[in-house]
Amino acid sequence: MLKSFVHYYKPHWKLFVFDMVCALIASICDLTFPLISRSIINTYIPNKNLQSIFTWCFALLVIYIVQTVMQYFMQYQGHVVGVRMQADMRRDVFEHLQKLPFSYFDEHKTGVIMSRIVNDLMDISEFAHHGPEDLFISIVTIVGSFIILCTVNVPLTLLTFAVIPFLVWFIVKKRTAMTIAFRKNRIEIAEVNASLENSIAGVRVARAFTGELEEEKKFAENNQHYVTVRERAYRVMAEFFSGTNFLTSVMNVIILAGGGYCVYRGIINIGDMVAYMLFINMFVAPIKKLIQFVEMFQNAITGYTRFKELMEVETEQEDPSAVNLGDIRGEIIFDNVTFQYDEGKEVLSNISLTFPEGKMVAIVGPSGGGKTTLCHLIPRFYEISSGTISIDGQDIRHVSRSSLRQKIGIVQQDVFLFTGTIFDNIAYGKLGASREEVIEAAKKANIHNYIMSLPEGYETFVGERGVKLSGGQKQRISIARVFLKNPPILILDEATSALDNVTENYIQDSLDDLCKNRTTIVVAHRLSTIKHADEIIVMDREGVKERGTHNELLEKGDGIYKELYEAQFARI
Repeated sequence: MLKSFVHYYKPHWKLFVFDMVCALIASICDLTFPLISRSIINTYIPNKNLQSIFTWCFALLVIYIVQTVMQYFMQYQGHVVGVRMQADMRRDVFEHLQKLPFSYFDEHKTGVIMSRIVNDLMDISEFAHHGPEDLFISIVTIVGSFIILCTVNVPLTLLTFAVIPFLVWFIVKKRTAMTIAFRKNRIEIAEVNASLENSIAGVRVARAFTGELEEEKKFAENNQHYVTVRERAYRVMAEFFSGTNFLTSVMNVIILAGGGYCVYRGIINIGDMVAYMLFINMFVAPIKKLIQFVEMFQNAITGYTRFKELMEVETEQEDPSAVNLGDIRGEIIFDNVTFQYDEGKEVLSNISLTFPEGKMVAIVGPSGGGKTTLCHLIPRFYEISSGTISIDGQDIRHVSRSSLRQKIGIVQQDVFLFTGTIFDNIAYGKLGASREEVIEAAKKANIHNYIMSLPEGYETFVGERGVKLSGGQKQRISIARVFLKNPPILILDEATSALDNVTENYIQDSLDDLCKNRTTIVVAHRLSTIKHADEIIVMDREGVKERGTHNELLEKGDGIYKELYEAQFARI
């Protein structure tokens, strides 16, 4: 793990080395004050050498100016190193997320994933800067202080430093408890973020069903879990800091008693005693830095462990010999396909179907029959358990996912629009498309006139997830997006089921134009929209039950399709 962490320093090693040099110079500057003070007290004051006193005071002022400059660069450039490393990690984890299978996002909350990318990496960034810097300064100061103090009085120095083993033992003992406490703290922060993200995303539903109190209750429970875990972490931290502060205070007592005795016996003089006290206080400071380093390290290692866990999630696997899918006619064949989520119950079992090129095939049936799942298998959003799916005779597992998905257009019931303009959202269908191409796609989707009626036209901001647009407007933008992509295979997954009848009829014309000369798979509950399909397949949890044209299926006396159709017609 340490090796992979150090890897992120490499692109910024020049800045990091510069930061360490500044830290070294600043530490050396700190060590000069007790030495100069000792000389002034022992030599220049007794000799009444005023010129030397002022000269060394001026030299000390210059040293402090140099130290200030070094500290400025440490604070500025050091933090730059940390934030650049954080940006590199965030880039890597985001790129990794783009390659994870859909199943990962099915099983993990959005807020938890966001917490790993934002909160965890923030602590790693702080440690990347302050950790090595504090450790380096502490080692230089402690070693330098020890060497200089030994020149004053070796026994007294050894007696003072005898406290260090106890300090180290205490730090090591508390380290494990802090690791556990901070890891639990990370988990609860992620849960609070997930609860918050979920509540904000569903704020309209909560208001519509007057569920504000219920949302507040759920958030309060998660928030209280966080408070409880945080309190435990603070208890461990309090034990850690209070214990270490006591041990460092003992060092002051030892030097005060031992130093006073040495002055009394004439072993050292007052100047040595003052220098010793200054060095010890200076020595205590880096010890406290080391203590803070341990806390920072626990936060960082916990965050980095969670970062590595996410980075080690297996991505979508590509066949090493995969080729790009070239121009296709669009014939899709399912040959004895079985699929299940993880180790759960099979969703599809031994399905064999053919979707002829350029034809429209509709899939209908009760909810939970695997219709949407079947559609998700074609662009390889999920991997089949057994069997084969081929396009124009090519097994889709032997072609690259990117080239496969470029050939498939999907219009879903739940339209997702990115935060941005209408132009940006349509252009997403063909990145780099010209304005003329986008406008032409909008015209085909019957949304151009509406867009032009807006004050800002195509530059109109749609809001988060398209909140400023109606369902029908969002749907037509998604259709324009697919028109722009112009794929040979089209999947319509409940594309109009959330719309009212008037809007549906208006959009249906756009969909009919979109389906022309494409292999089209339509998942629908409203059977009136698929009357003219070349073939209709009826599915339930046990697989394919019926297939044929609209008229053929209605002619079956006790067929499932006829029952569904009559039930809908009766409601009308």
